[in-house]
Amino acid sequence: MSDFAGMEDLLLDFLTEATDLLSDVDNKLVDLEKNPQDHRLLNDIFRGFHTIKGGAGFLNAAELVTLCHLTENLFDKLRTGELLLTKEIMDSIMAATGTVRDMFGNLDSGVLPPPADAHLIANLKAALADEAVAPVAASPVAAPPVVLAAPAAVAVTAGLDWEQLHGAVAGAAAVSPAPTFAAGPVMHTQVVGKTPEAIIKQAVGRRTTDMPGAAAVSAPASRRDSEKTRDNSIRVDTSRLDQVLNLSGEIGLTKNRLNALRSDILNGRSDTDTLHALDQAVSQLDLLVSDLQNAVMKTRMQPIGRLFQKYPRIARDLARNLGKDVELLLVGEETEIDKTMIEDLSDPIIHLIRNAVDHGVEGPQERLAAGKPEKSQVRLEARQEGDHIVLIVADDGKGMNAERLRAKALEKGIITDEEANSMDERQSFNLVFLPGFSTVEVASDVSGRGVGMDVVRTNIQKLNGSIEIKSSPGKGTSFVISLPLTLAILPVLLVQLGEQPFAVPLSMVREILPIQIEQVQEIGGRATMVVRGEVMPIYPICNLIGWTPVQVPEYGVLMQTADHAFILAIDGFMGREDAVIKSLEDFRPKGVAGVTTLSNGQIVLILDMKELLADMGDNRGVPRSALIPEQRAAA
Repeated sequence: MSDFAGMEDLLLDFLTEATDLLSDVDNKLVDLEKNPQDHRLLNDIFRGFHTIKGGAGFLNAAELVTLCHLTENLFDKLRTGELLLTKEIMDSIMAATGTVRDMFGNLDSGVLPPPADAHLIANLKAALADEAVAPVAASPVAAPPVVLAAPAAVAVTAGLDWEQLHGAVAGAAAVSPAPTFAAGPVMHTQVVGKTPEAIIKQAVGRRTTDMPGAAAVSAPASRRDSEKTRDNSIRVDTSRLDQVLNLSGEIGLTKNRLNALRSDILNGRSDTDTLHALDQAVSQLDLLVSDLQNAVMKTRMQPIGRLFQKYPRIARDLARNLGKDVELLLVGEETEIDKTMIEDLSDPIIHLIRNAVDHGVEGPQERLAAGKPEKSQVRLEARQEGDHIVLIVADDGKGMNAERLRAKALEKGIITDEEANSMDERQSFNLVFLPGFSTVEVASDVSGRGVGMDVVRTNIQKLNGSIEIKSSPGKGTSFVISLPLTLAILPVLLVQLGEQPFAVPLSMVREILPIQIEQVQEIGGRATMVVRGEVMPIYPICNLIGWTPVQVPEYGVLMQTADHAFILAIDGFMGREDAVIKSLEDFRPKGVAGVTTLSNGQIVLILDMKELLADMGDNRGVPRSALIPEQRAAA
């Protein structure tokens, strides 16, 4: 039974506020270490601990109050000049804030925290008495665990026909909230050779007991526990809610106007003025709904500084353990990003910062020998570019050597000699994202197992983003992450295979080209076209999803992924649309990112191009004859 029965709301409010306060205190402590005489920082830190102590007192968390009280008294003596901040005192303070954070974890689990470590309490009391403080042992900074949620059971009923499903999905598309993207593994089922109706029918008709490892309809306890750790609350500026309220009121007025016009038309009024008024009302409603959609989307946007605030402490602790002097610079903290992305970005950025501190920057002696300042810098930057958010993790370290990366990949058997010889610099840098690849000879508690960077790229791709590496030997390395502003709405291009529409992400589309079969050349057994001097392979959409072609493709969509450019051969296109993505719950056919509903009610599959291309493996491309149904049939 919880120690906080009847106090759940108070506990939640305390943890939300206190966690933010503690992150702010951690950042100010990192700054205080550089400027120990800054009384403004000391006063801010003192007030933060005092607030945390007061909230803990309301919850009767005696051990947390005791630890906060000792640390608060220590700050009081520092700010009044009775004590001088030494390295040993700072290490003890950092250990205290870490213990406070652990105690928050106990409170979040519904239990009162146990007493703090006796050695830590003794150190704090010694510091208060102006006695010698024992050094705090540097604890290894372990990589954050990658938690894979167990796949939840699919709560569906067998036997629904397509018409019933169509209505259910259409209804869900109209009223369901923005989709969430599971961080854990999903079931993959081939889309090859199946119609959209067959794909979704298979999802609905599959019983829980058909799934590997599934034994019950209810989600496992571990899944429920993991969901508790995800913060589903959001802070919204009241001005944004006022805008939503005002737009809702205007939509209500426009609805009343449309109802009046509808009555007039039903009563036989169809003159020019009535029709003109109807047209104006519909246009006004369209404008208001678009404004309301944008306003609601803004309520999901949060300053990315709330994500950044925990990284200075992580970088500081790791640098101390490695004997390096590293300063983490934060730029663009006011940049806003979709709330649903913030937690999913946490681990990738931690991995990149850890790699920058561990691998990227050199030790003090090595930097001085290279003519660099002893203190190295790691920059974490965020900015908005158009409809994308760009995140940059950059260091001023030793950089990456493309030739060494290729040699290491050859040594580990990850690539062949032929592949190594054909790789350019960008492709060589991307080798660090391959599973099992690492340039470190001996793995440590920090890194060297070839797992982190693979996780980074995988998590970024789950957010429909991309990551690029820029590096100069001796000058440093930058990881540039590009993400959509929001996951709820995805701009797509609607393409056709015969009469069937499919959606592809517009962010991957460079241009649309006409395909003239006489201009298609076959190189190395693959159909290609030359576009402004660049040879591009052609992938018919029918080959990617396993359908039989019915006509020669008329158009090609020039697309670009993180490491590959190609032409997607299609029969036609229906234009651009902002798709509201609806996931297929816990069942996702391979090669399908989700579904959306068009204005005419038709359900369209959104293709996951990266996954479809990955299925092709190394044998990417088709012969020229595959583009011509008659020649393909003869073959």
